[in-house]
Amino acid sequence: VQLQASGGGLVQAGGSLRLSCTASGLTFSIYGMGWFRQASGKEREFVAAINWNGGSLLYADSVKGRFTVSRDNAKNSVALQMNSLKPEDTAVYYCAAGRGNSDHREYFYWGQGTLVTVSS
Repeated sequence: VQLQASGGGLVQAGGSLRLSCTASGLTFSIYGMGWFRQASGKEREFVAAINWNGGSLLYADSVKGRFTVSRDNAKNSVALQMNSLKPEDTAVYYCAAGRGNSDHREYFYWGQGTLVTVSS
């Protein structure tokens, strides 16, 4: 199983980035997908999740209204559109396949992470 995240980079505060994650080696459409992030020196935290068919979305309070999670089961991919970025959004972002909730312990497969840096 491989989850390949991409789309990270350096952006100014107020800008946007779109992260993508492509999965292989698993039946993508039966898994909930989540995005988590880990800032330097901090614990991993939940960002957003989407259930198997995209009918249920979940967001951390800190990103609600700014980030949007979506998926395309035909392409085995999940995306995270990030708008109105803030310096506190700076972190390594990980995609994961699992139950589609906010508990990182309920995800079985993890991508390698992509770095997002937001400058002030």
